[in-house]
Order: sequence, then C-alpha cells, then structure tokens
Amino acid sequence: MGKFFGTDGIRGEAGQFPLDEPTIERIGYALAKELALRLKRPPQIVIGCDTRESGDWMEAAIARGAFTAGGNVRSAGVITTPGVAYLTRVLDADAGVVISASHNPYQDNGIKVFAPSGKKLDDEAEFAIERSIEADVTGFATMREEPLHSDAKLKERYLAFLRDEIGRELNLSGLKLVVDCANGASYELAPKLFAALGAELTVINADPTGRNINLNCGSLHPEKLQSAVLAASADAGLAFDGDADRLLMVDERGQLVDGDQMLFVTAEHLAEQGKLAGNRVVATVMSNMGLEVALRERGVELIRTSVGDKNVLDELLKNGGSIGGEQSGHIIFPEISLAGDGMITALEMLRVMAESKKTLSQLVGGFTRYPQIIINVRVASKPPLDSIAPIKEAIARIETELAGKGRLLLRYSGTENLARVMIEGADEQSIRHQAESLAQLLKEQIG
Repeated sequence: MGKFFGTDGIRGEAGQFPLDEPTIERIGYALAKELALRLKRPPQIVIGCDTRESGDWMEAAIARGAFTAGGNVRSAGVITTPGVAYLTRVLDADAGVVISASHNPYQDNGIKVFAPSGKKLDDEAEFAIERSIEADVTGFATMREEPLHSDAKLKERYLAFLRDEIGRELNLSGLKLVVDCANGASYELAPKLFAALGAELTVINADPTGRNINLNCGSLHPEKLQSAVLAASADAGLAFDGDADRLLMVDERGQLVDGDQMLFVTAEHLAEQGKLAGNRVVATVMSNMGLEVALRERGVELIRTSVGDKNVLDELLKNGGSIGGEQSGHIIFPEISLAGDGMITALEMLRVMAESKKTLSQLVGGFTRYPQIIINVRVASKPPLDSIAPIKEAIARIETELAGKGRLLLRYSGTENLARVMIEGADEQSIRHQAESLAQLLKEQIG
C-alpha cells in the first residue's frame, strides 16, 4: 500500500489535500502521462462519479489534468463504480476513473482507477501518481481547459448489460422488492433494472441532493429498509451503498442478510449445480466462522485473505474460484465481472430465489452465525500493534482465552484512522467484555 493509495484508492475530505483541486489535476496528469509512456500513444480514459456535491468539480479537475497530458476523456456522468469498470473493459479504454468515497459520508470523496481488465490499477502506476502528488508544482504545465460532457449512452450501455446479459431469462414477475439506493449512484439504474425484469418495486432513498448520500440509509443503515419490507409485505429488500459496489439484503421477515450469508447462498446453489469452481469460496479474515462451518458441512472450502476486495480478487484469479467477497456485501463473481457489483449480486441472489422457489429466509436457514463483536477505535497514529507491549500482551491473553472456541482479529482500516477490533466466540457476553477491554486499551495507547 502506498502513501496515498489505500485498499480502495485515494480517500479523504473533498477540497483538502490530497483531494484539493490542484492535486487532483496532477493526479489526472500523472495517470495520463504514465499510460502514454507505456502505450506510446494518447490514452483513452472513462470517468464517472457518484452523487456527492464535490463530484462534478473533482471529475473536471481529473479531466483537465488528463487532457493536459494528452489524454482523451469520456464521462459517463453519475454511475456506479462497477459501471465504470464495465465501460473501461467494453470500450477498450486504457483506464477507468471513479470519483467516489463509496460508503463514506458526503464530505469525503475519493479516486479509484481501474485497468481495462476491470482490476484496480497496478502498484507501479499508483507509485507514479504518488510521486506526482509530492512533486514540485512548478514542474507542471498550465492545465488545459477543455469541456467535459457526460454521455448518457454510456450509462444505458451498462444498464443493457445488466438487464440483457446478467439478467437474461430472469423473470421477476410476481416478486415484490423494496430497493434502497442510498441516495447514491444507483438511484436511476437500480429501479430501471429491476422494473425491466418484471419486479413490483417500492423505491426509497433515490432523491440525491449531493449531501444525503449514505445518510441514515443504504447498506450502512438498513433499518428503514427493514421496516419498508415489512410494511410492503415484500419478498426481499435490496440495500446498496453510495457507489453500489456493495449490497445487503433484507428477507421477507425483515431480517438483515449480509455478505457472508449471500456467499453461502450463492455458493451452495452453484455447488448443487456442479458449477462451483474448485469447490472453494474466497472471503476475508472478517467473515464469520459460521460461514466456514456451513460451507465445510457441504464439502466446500473457505479460503481467507486479508481485508479488501483487491485481495479477494487476487486470490480468485491466482488459484481459481467462482465466487468471493466480504461480509460488507462486496461480492465478486469473476466469471462475470472482476469488479464487485451490488446489482450483479442482487441479480444472482434473485436468480437463486427464482430457481429454487424458496424464500430468502429459507435460503439462509443453513447458516448459523457465531456471535461477533466489532468495535472501531479512532487512532492518532498507526504504529505496528506488536510494538506496543500492553497491546501485545492483551492480544496474547485474549487469544489464549479463545483457543479453539473463537478468534480475534485486530487491524487498522485501510481508508480511515481507525483500529478495528473483531472477536468471535460461542459466548457473546464473554467476547463483548474482551472486545471492550481491548478497545479501551487502544484508546489509551494510540487514541
């Protein structure tokens, strides 16, 4: 991981370094320059953003930098992160740029760059951009002003891909769905997609103002969706995050269905059809022990990676697999797309419901979750945790207490100044006490 690029691109407060206008221009310039050096020609770049009020000026700044370095830029306007990844691939573009901070509040924003394959940008290119961010600004040419117009046809092409290819022969007639768009990038696309496939829809949180993205809604705050599913007597609820690369669901009883449960449902369905490559599922160290146990009972191996969809994808591509993902609802079907896509995940889950003729609650019934406590602690710095004796000793003590009955995971967030404490075990009261005591220690030592 570089100095500015975290596990999911560059993130921060919009308008503040490194997401101030001059620095963003240099990022666009450096990206286009690096691509031009590799390709020996002007690079083709596709760009899109979510609904944050800072999206327009950030998109324009990236484009100015890229134009100045000789690049060509096409804008898809407001579109999901996986939508940009898809367009980058099918348009034979050399890079796709997304202006989004995903599930973060509206004040934040971010820059993610995709390669033509749909994978995130390689480390070498990221380092080149980071050198540019830190370079002497006097070494840059005057930025070239050039109008950037969004092309509505690009978004329509992505919608047609979801509807006609991923949703082929999927008939949702008779199915009642509540769709929570998080006032984000899916606010137009998701209702059009599921209505076109025949579902009866109730749509909530699809009125973006630039400041209400993820605000008490979407996959981070599914409580209103849970109530709406019950009020509408719906078959399922779909909750996207701000850039719609994640999905959480709500079953017909109003119960939340997370990424672990969706991995279980889709993996079990694929395994029953003999289509689960390698009889393996890739998840991260954050996935619940219940997933591991449920899959093992069905002859399926769970492979764990470090946190981050990039790590999940790398493992899928290196050693094979039909599905991988995170508890947060970021699921990857590499045979369909190398980018996690909340709407593809929804289509695949709805297909399982349609083909099995089971309710969502019946499908997740084979999954028993182990109690899991997660506490986020804001930190002033991120020193190696084993370099702080009291923390190292506390970790050793808790791991001894959990031996054979649970697990502890303590790590720093890749995108925020947070330490995350996660403990799983059979007894919820015990693990809550352990997690709270460790969180308090972290506050005292590095908070």
